[in-house]
Amino acid sequence: MRTFYEFFSGGGMARAGLGENWECLFANDFSQKKVDTYIANWGDKDIVCDDVSNITTHQLEGQADLAWASFPCQDLSLAGSGAGLSGERSGTFWGFWKLITSLRRENRAPKVVILENVCGALTSHEGKDFAAICSALNEAEYNFGAIIIDAINFLPQSRPRLFIIATDTSVDLDKSILSESFDPVWHSKSIVSAFNKLPIEQKPKWKWWNLPHPQERRLSFADIIEKDPKSVKWHSEEETQKIMGMMSDLHIKKVRSAQASGDLKVGSIYKRTRPDGHGGRIQRAEIRFDDVAGCLRTPSGGSSRQLIMIVEGSKIRTRLLSTREAARLMGLPEQYKLPEKYNEAYHLAGDGVAVPVVEYLSKNIVEKLIPLSRNRKAA
Repeated sequence: MRTFYEFFSGGGMARAGLGENWECLFANDFSQKKVDTYIANWGDKDIVCDDVSNITTHQLEGQADLAWASFPCQDLSLAGSGAGLSGERSGTFWGFWKLITSLRRENRAPKVVILENVCGALTSHEGKDFAAICSALNEAEYNFGAIIIDAINFLPQSRPRLFIIATDTSVDLDKSILSESFDPVWHSKSIVSAFNKLPIEQKPKWKWWNLPHPQERRLSFADIIEKDPKSVKWHSEEETQKIMGMMSDLHIKKVRSAQASGDLKVGSIYKRTRPDGHGGRIQRAEIRFDDVAGCLRTPSGGSSRQLIMIVEGSKIRTRLLSTREAARLMGLPEQYKLPEKYNEAYHLAGDGVAVPVVEYLSKNIVEKLIPLSRNRKAA
């Protein structure tokens, strides 16, 4: 059985994606609320609630094959403060990396490290943050490369995320997981640009990871909608009309077109602040009916929580996305136990990594980097 550490674990979505053939040796998150959910689903044997900077190698059992780190993205996202890797939240990457380098000195560093974050990590501080991560990987004797996987390939949610995959230079690389050059499906212009900016001495360690192109997604947004949600209530007609009143003519036209179709249509709505055309700003409700939900986010006020609209002829209903629907949009199984409080459950989902993406990455790259015949059990 392959083994792993899960840092910035949240509710254990990376663990869910890796599956039953992987053994967790250690998990960590700073948020007690997220740790409580982790324990509810996975038990308390592996998880430690603490700042990653306080964790020591003495707490890390054995030698894990994989270290997964979905480190905080707030300082790297377009909506964040722009502080980058020097920020209070995204800067926790360095506390994690200190552990990896300490394990290296103890001759038990993970053979594979995966870093997951928003795509803004590529361009944060004009690319200097991404370059700093690559430099750290290079100095620690890892080969490395980056890909972007959008959860929309597997789930009805638009959620592109950056995955930096690093493997110890001692690991033999299966030719099937490497490409000679970039593949536009997985390597965006931003990735190619970031590679071109790397110092010449680092480029030999860069790998163009190769993934098979995914099959067409079958799951639709309508498929995940609850008929009788327990965590939310339908809006009153007055509340629905208020939301309609926040729409521009373009988005009202989308609603009318959905009505004219005569079919049941499910749309997702986000409230965004837009220019009002008179030098000011106004809050707008923007809807999409492309059978895909907008990217789940962590709720920092009601405006960032996703709404849904059900249109069936002349009948229009609106409400918040339910917590179970949010979990389904992340690929979590129905038996996954969510926090009882709405914002806590929504935050957990919006802050996580999509489960099918982890599964796809694991089966097509990671497991080929860690053959079972070479797997070292925990000490």
